[in-house]
Amino acid sequence: MKRLTIAAAAAVLFAALPAHAAPSLVAPTFAVPTSAEGSGFRLQPLGPDLVKIDFDAYMSSVEHLQQTFTRSTDWPHAGISDADAMLDMQTEAGRFQRRESFAYSVLTPDGKRERGCLYVAPSPVSGYDAVVRIWVTKAEYDAGFDAQLAAWAHKWIAAKWPFKKVAWPGRDIPWTTWDALTKAK
Repeated sequence: MKRLTIAAAAAVLFAALPAHAAPSLVAPTFAVPTSAEGSGFRLQPLGPDLVKIDFDAYMSSVEHLQQTFTRSTDWPHAGISDADAMLDMQTEAGRFQRRESFAYSVLTPDGKRERGCLYVAPSPVSGYDAVVRIWVTKAEYDAGFDAQLAAWAHKWIAAKWPFKKVAWPGRDIPWTTWDALTKAK
């Protein structure tokens, strides 16, 4: 089976924008958050400076993420190279800069360890302004952090972002329903 690079897997996860959609997810006047803090964590946009701790986090939880975040063996997988990891960070930083989508590392308060990631992206399903996806490492999931982060993220998105209707696949929308919606587009 052919393995996807991280950037290719991200493209699969966040399906192409509808033809009528603007290239920017948010209006040019919207001040995109470049940081945020919650109890025991802080958000920072993904980029090359986080490549090592991001890689360490997702590689510590390959099977867990394949079952909970991607539901696929394409990402993460054991064959991810340093070059693939760096390309992913450059791709995410570029999308952030172009305002196409926004990927955040969820770091410990001291920034030395990644607990997970949060993504705000265009929705491939009409009727939703955006789709938000979250993953946490297996250790963080087992410690209950997934539920804590999801509750915080719902409030943060509602308070700080301009969206009226957000899709939360695997959380507010069951995966089977989301998968059917994305196939119907």
